[in-house]
Amino acid sequence: MKPTKDTMKNKQQVFVWTLYDFANSSYAVIIVAFVFAVYFTDIIAQKEPIGDFYWSLGINISMIISAVLNPVCGALADRTSNKKLFLLFFTILCIVPTALMYFTGQGTILFGIILFIVSNIGFQTSMTFYDAFISDMVDEKDYNRVSSIGYAVGYVGSLAAVFMVFPLKDNYPMLFALTALFFAVFSLPIFFFLKEKKIDHGKEEINYFTYGFKKVLYTLKHINKYRNLRNFLLSYFLYIDSVNTIIFFSGIYASRTLNFGTIELAIFFIIVQITALIGSLVFAKLGDRLGIKRSIAVNIIFWIGILVFIFFFVDVNSYLYAFGLKIHYFFIAGGFAGTFLGSTQSLSRALMTELTPFEIKTEFFGFYALFDKTSTLLGPLTFGLVSWLTGSQKIAIFSITGFFIAGLWLLKYVKEEKQISDVRY
Repeated sequence: MKPTKDTMKNKQQVFVWTLYDFANSSYAVIIVAFVFAVYFTDIIAQKEPIGDFYWSLGINISMIISAVLNPVCGALADRTSNKKLFLLFFTILCIVPTALMYFTGQGTILFGIILFIVSNIGFQTSMTFYDAFISDMVDEKDYNRVSSIGYAVGYVGSLAAVFMVFPLKDNYPMLFALTALFFAVFSLPIFFFLKEKKIDHGKEEINYFTYGFKKVLYTLKHINKYRNLRNFLLSYFLYIDSVNTIIFFSGIYASRTLNFGTIELAIFFIIVQITALIGSLVFAKLGDRLGIKRSIAVNIIFWIGILVFIFFFVDVNSYLYAFGLKIHYFFIAGGFAGTFLGSTQSLSRALMTELTPFEIKTEFFGFYALFDKTSTLLGPLTFGLVSWLTGSQKIAIFSITGFFIAGLWLLKYVKEEKQISDVRY
């Protein structure tokens, strides 16, 4: 049976959409998780212990601002049916400061943290509009598969970004400029070729400056009408908090506590990206068989096991000797973490898409992003403060297991069923 034109068109749309994930993964890896994170604490902050706190402060400021912008801009995007314009604005807001990181260096703490804050606002907020495109492209039965494919392609982009580190390991500023260029080039197709579904809201005039805030306040006042979505968002808030903390501090932990050099860090992140790609694809199948909610629960249980393993068994001298190879235990932990990193993110996005009515899709993805971003008020700040007060990053990383446990407990109150919208314009 030959594929229909509509099927081929959907495949082309999905491919164009996934290229944006490929593009922005360069920022996620090079700036947030790996090189700039370590560069900031080791070079810009000159390895002072308070560097962890400055970095966590930068994360929290950018996440708070992004958290406010996400649902407000999401409501506006729903009302105007113009997700793409918002996506373009916040993409540019990320790319330009990233390019300017070329001019950072030893002692440029204020300049460096401002560039990170602005770029991270652009990166984090753009994902609201990117995620909301899923229901524009495919039917509900394909949400999990398409979400997983997007993350898988994103991890291919992450791998490409990590490989850029090797020739530029002695020239980090040039690497930051190249990351901005990578993001810019591969994000272009989504703006030229991805089609957006339009909803006719009539000709009623609205105040664009106040509409987003009013719509969000209305939804918050009536959030109990979306009780299932509320329960999921509260659960997500807690377990994704721990995941984000691991993303933000894994490179710093490996560099500072385990004394990893640039090449070892690059190998670690290559392992993470490859296993994350595999995890996204594997759980795309398992999510359909086990159910998305149950698959998320399995992921959380394994995350808790990974953190327990790191706390009790991983230190600077913990090596495994196998097949003539000397393998650090942290590489093994990274492999498992990568497997459940990709799947946790893709499954969560798929469940959110499944639970949310189309008419309020972008607004509620704004709330999804809000819970994602504001969760970093707890995890990274907890990590930074515990690390600063105890002088132990091992204790700091173990301190976030409680968020996973609480998120798992709340997840049991979530039902896999779409809610009926009660839209007010």
